[in-house]
Amino acid sequence: MANEIIKGMGFHHAALKTPDLEKSIAFYEKLGMKFYTAWGEGEGRIAMLDFGDGGILELFAGGNDRESVDPKYIHLALKVDDVDAAYAKALEAGAKPKSEPRVVPLDSKPVKLTLNCGFVYGPGGEEVEFFRILAAE
Repeated sequence: MANEIIKGMGFHHAALKTPDLEKSIAFYEKLGMKFYTAWGEGEGRIAMLDFGDGGILELFAGGNDRESVDPKYIHLALKVDDVDAAYAKALEAGAKPKSEPRVVPLDSKPVKLTLNCGFVYGPGGEEVEFFRILAAE
């Protein structure tokens, strides 16, 4: 459904900081993302990877390994066709498990959703969710 207030609005990118930019680029490439472009140097280096549908993951050098205390960032959610396969691929690519895939029926309103999701920690400690809506009533 198109945005009727701001014409042409849509998702462009999510941005994450990472302590090891090259390691993060390699990890997301193992998940099938394609390197798009990069600029800057050292702690100011930034890279963009294409999800595969035109959406972009923007990675910033200069992150740290400490768990964030900033509640504004919770996780990066990636919609996938097979949550179990994506979760396994991420672990194979070096992610650390957070919570194994599970089916979650939500008592949501007005649309009642049942979803399948699993979470991993990426190479920079970022939380990545693999997400699929199984039913929407």
